[in-house]
Amino acid sequence: MTKTFATILLGTTMLMPAALHAQTAPPSGGGVGGAPAGSVVSPNAGRPIDTRDIQSSVPGQLASPAAQADAAEPAEPVDVSTPGGGTEPDEIVVVGRNIPNVVRATPEVINVLSTADIARTGEGDIAGALTRVTGLSVVGNGFVYVRGLGDRYSSSLLNGSPLPSPEPLRRVVPLDIFPTNIVSSALVQKSYSVNYGGEFGGGVINLTTRAVPNESFLQIGGSIGADTVTTSELGYVYDGGSRDWTGFDSGTRNTPQFIRDAGLNGRSLAPTQVAALNNAQTTQLQTNNQLPANWSGEASWGSSIDVGSVRVGLIAAAGISNGWRTRDDTQQSTDDPTGILTRDFRTVLTDNRAIVNGLVGLGAEWGENKIRITNLYLHDTVKQGRLSRGSTANIGILPGGIQPFIVQNTSWFERELFDTQGVGEFKWNDVALDVRGSYAKTSRDSPYERAFTYQYNPAIRDYQNNLSGLQSASIAFSELDERQYSGQGNLTWNVPADRPFALSIGYAYTDTARDSTRYTFQYTGPNNGPVNNDVAQLRPDFLLADSTIQRFGISLRNTSTGQGAAAYDANLVVHGAYAQVEGEIIDGLRAQTGVRWETATERVTPSGNAAATRLKNNYWLPAVTITWNFAEDMQLRGHLSKTLARPQFRELAPQLYQDFESDRLFFGNAFLNDSQLYNAELRYEWYFARDQRFNIAGFYKRIDDPIEAVAFFPAGSDTLQTGFANAPQAKLYGGEVEFQKYVPLVGLGDFFATRRLLAMVNYTYTKSKIEVGDELIASPLSTGANPVLRPANILFQDGAALVGQSDHLVNLQLGIEDKATLSQLTALFNYASNRVTNRGPVAGGGGVRLPDLVERPGIRLDVVARQGIPVFGKTIEIKAEARNLTGTGYREFQSFEAGKVDINRYRLGRTFALGASIQF
Repeated sequence: MTKTFATILLGTTMLMPAALHAQTAPPSGGGVGGAPAGSVVSPNAGRPIDTRDIQSSVPGQLASPAAQADAAEPAEPVDVSTPGGGTEPDEIVVVGRNIPNVVRATPEVINVLSTADIARTGEGDIAGALTRVTGLSVVGNGFVYVRGLGDRYSSSLLNGSPLPSPEPLRRVVPLDIFPTNIVSSALVQKSYSVNYGGEFGGGVINLTTRAVPNESFLQIGGSIGADTVTTSELGYVYDGGSRDWTGFDSGTRNTPQFIRDAGLNGRSLAPTQVAALNNAQTTQLQTNNQLPANWSGEASWGSSIDVGSVRVGLIAAAGISNGWRTRDDTQQSTDDPTGILTRDFRTVLTDNRAIVNGLVGLGAEWGENKIRITNLYLHDTVKQGRLSRGSTANIGILPGGIQPFIVQNTSWFERELFDTQGVGEFKWNDVALDVRGSYAKTSRDSPYERAFTYQYNPAIRDYQNNLSGLQSASIAFSELDERQYSGQGNLTWNVPADRPFALSIGYAYTDTARDSTRYTFQYTGPNNGPVNNDVAQLRPDFLLADSTIQRFGISLRNTSTGQGAAAYDANLVVHGAYAQVEGEIIDGLRAQTGVRWETATERVTPSGNAAATRLKNNYWLPAVTITWNFAEDMQLRGHLSKTLARPQFRELAPQLYQDFESDRLFFGNAFLNDSQLYNAELRYEWYFARDQRFNIAGFYKRIDDPIEAVAFFPAGSDTLQTGFANAPQAKLYGGEVEFQKYVPLVGLGDFFATRRLLAMVNYTYTKSKIEVGDELIASPLSTGANPVLRPANILFQDGAALVGQSDHLVNLQLGIEDKATLSQLTALFNYASNRVTNRGPVAGGGGVRLPDLVERPGIRLDVVARQGIPVFGKTIEIKAEARNLTGTGYREFQSFEAGKVDINRYRLGRTFALGASIQF
């Protein structure tokens, strides 16, 4: 997916989280009008001018000329809206230290991507932009891992309010569905503060949408792109409906009521009902020898007016994109400890992904107060055609090199998110109040999931499907709906004292409810037997044509309960309250400490005889961060906290779910427990000039009962599935280093007079290990009403790394940009070392644990160029992108003594895109 928006207007004020309130005071106070010494109040806007960037640590002594030059250039305002987001006092305390950015100002360990940072990466979505942040990696379909911890250990917020996920496997929203044109900033906080919810292991990612613009604007843009593996190459597609290109079904896939009734009641369907299903449009896979190019289009508009002393603004944005991806995938598996293959298939998958998004925001601000009302809509659909050919251990390669099986799948995965929220941030003298409320609804519909398995018959020298035994046809209908209500209030008192000192309290409430159904049916011949060979040789749409169904008595056998619960409903209610103190202890030494109390009730109730889950726990979650400004441009931070991670609905629900990204089936475990995390961090930061820094940090986490993805073979199947289990304990430690430097090119000629070089590099080293013994834990095979207990050292290897954790993460940006005009050229290098995707399955009944499943992300090199071209008084922005120039492919494998077994292995193309946008 390629996006083109880059020039995004920001609001007129800077919103900061509670952690940004306290500034270190100078040794003595007493400024004009009650302001501390050193603060200068602007007579025009009634707002202070922060002169800390041109002061030295000695009162009355100016900093170096370089520091004054940095301060002369105004910093880019960063719009951040988070819980406890009260603004600073009217008189900003001047600390006399040359640390001039928002990252330094907070007691917590954060990274902030501003509009300019996001635009420089050239990424079309926030997930891609966040891969450039120290310690972050994106796994699968837009899920962000912080320091190697899985997405279950992270939280996603929009304007400080939680979001439910449209993806049933995950707790967090896949961030690749958020286009960058609707986001004003992305804040990543890696150390816990109690104004956030307790589910905080790796970090929190808070997206702030655009608010009140400085002036009216209209921006229109579009792009077109190509993928060397996909565009104009062969892929497999199917008809579907007339509006599929938009991602919205035209009614072709409407689920009939008799399917819902039969699925709920466990009934099978007679031929007359089977014939009523849509057939050819959702069944017949076709070859397309020239897949189309990728494209996108976007528009945004904003305006504001002054009503007395209040500025009122309205912002609207909309976008649509359509992209294609083909994967020629080697898919193998084995349940043999020696690594002999039990399944070996070549699968070609073609995904057509369409995303539609819209945002309408209304904002008002006066003085230090702001109100914003945001309505966000995201619609993300993947239409997938899939064709496989291969063999199994039972039926190997036939004479002549003939593969015995052909499998065809057609699928439609439609996800939708609607969120409406209101935020009020108010300040009265030394008191700041922010209140937030939101309602969000997500859904995921996957109707008409069709699968056909044809087997080669040497007698007729052709493939056939007689709807019996290994030859089969099935259809599934999945629906998920989730709604979430949340509300919170935070009150901060900036205590009038010689030193900055703030007291904060807050309360938050979240109520999340989910309903999910998955009804599966197997086509069968008369009396549950096979159809004759003449019928069995028909292609899929003829095999299931109305006339064939009626003539040969083909019916649908309900198999929903054989694949777990046909339906489940789930609910999670969380109450949280916190108190926090932040202030300066002595000159240059400040602390933030607080405690959060959280109580939660989580339940999952499946249909049938499957086990239900009910977890009810209370937690006290303390956090403390101490910051020592021991020099005018340097500081040390130390942090300690306790947090938690609850099992997610999908991890608990005993219902099959197909993930279109990994092409794997997942199944929940009703007997999971909460995980508890103990966190520590020590960090050194040096801010030697404006937006230039060197940081180095070490961190440590202990996790009790971490939830791990565990591969397994269902009874009677040679196809890998993924379940979940609690490991007894895990420990994670590591370090990260970050360096960012600008080099002016003045003196190299007129062309370079306003240009500068950018060098930004960050590296994260993480090491984790699971600690297990012979403790009994609930196996992922616990599908009944009671758990199947297995020794932990059967399911897990002592000392193995946590799922999703890469030992090494490297990001490098090298670029040249013009500070006077829009002109940027940036090279982006990214490397992630191997990481585990699933714990290895236990083979057969012998209790032999097979090697873990590992993926190899590898090295990527991207180049992004942005150039502004003046046309009739306006500027047209041209953006060119070249992605994955290294041609790095994807590989997920198991390592045996005899060699590697490729779970998934396919090429990834080099992608090229050209876009343009203009702002009026």
